[in-house]
Amino acid sequence: MSVEADGSVGTDTAGDQDPADRAGPPTVVVGVDGSPGSRAALVYAITAAARRGAALEVVATFALQAVWVGGYPLGMPEVATVREELEKRVAALVAEVRGDPAVVAVPGAADVRTRLVISVGPPSQRLVDASAAADLLVVGSRGRGAVRSALLGSVALHCVTHARCPVVVVHPAAAGHRRVRTVLVGIDGSEASRVALRAGLAEAARLDAETVAVSTFEMADHWVDLRTVVVPTVDEVRWQVQSGAEAMLEDAVAEHRADHDGHAPAARAVVAEGPPADILVQWAADAELLVVGSRGHGELRGLLVGSVALACVMHAVGPVLVVHPPSDRVVVRAGQEAAAGG
Repeated sequence: MSVEADGSVGTDTAGDQDPADRAGPPTVVVGVDGSPGSRAALVYAITAAARRGAALEVVATFALQAVWVGGYPLGMPEVATVREELEKRVAALVAEVRGDPAVVAVPGAADVRTRLVISVGPPSQRLVDASAAADLLVVGSRGRGAVRSALLGSVALHCVTHARCPVVVVHPAAAGHRRVRTVLVGIDGSEASRVALRAGLAEAARLDAETVAVSTFEMADHWVDLRTVVVPTVDEVRWQVQSGAEAMLEDAVAEHRADHDGHAPAARAVVAEGPPADILVQWAADAELLVVGSRGHGELRGLLVGSVALACVMHAVGPVLVVHPPSDRVVVRAGQEAAAGG
């Protein structure tokens, strides 16, 4: 069941439809549960929908639990009653967030067509199902069910790992924190980072921001007598990485120009020495958005989310967009269909 923003009843988005094959405007899906993290996610989702010319689907779920006394169930609330109450709360939250200065400042935000989807069951699976027909899924870093000390809640982790579209994880922003109009993209030459770079350029164009493609390197500790081994110098490694990053960025910008009437955001490639996750998290502290591929060259093939992407989602203070390459989305979908059938 779903309820339109104007109160009329609609139908749920199809679970297995590919965004590329779906007619109509693009869709941004966001999960809310009344937590500060989900409110921040809703703010981001409305502005993202406005910049995309997309519709917004606001998903909230609830679970029914019987109260047991003396070994007997005391009672269970009516599904319709709980649904109606949650619907009212979500509608009030959407109305309140629409008046947030960060939302009001974005052109077209007031005109975003919004649908409320209220359902029974685990939020993580409902959001993953909705992602099949979405162009973007937005979740807060931690919701009501997350342990307070957890840096990333179970719902956010499940969505980052299993969603069938790009996922933005939003951390509650520090009061008064100002961001530089920069979209930071971590690249390493892998296919996942190529897809992330294309997504980063698209986001930068929507935000009127500069794209900064960041590559990192670390000098290996071979644990041998280096007098018997020929190894490149730091400057040689830096030059090689810089050359590869610039070539990759040049190709991505050319593709973006070809798809957008010759227009592309300002973009540059930079190289730093050190652990990639540490550098990306540090440099993204003041950026509008950090974009990473789900897996890089150094990750095991079986991993749906690599260590760098996971570390960025957990530790970055700003929004992080995780992009899966098409091959990973096929693997996720096949695995979910097999689990459903088994």
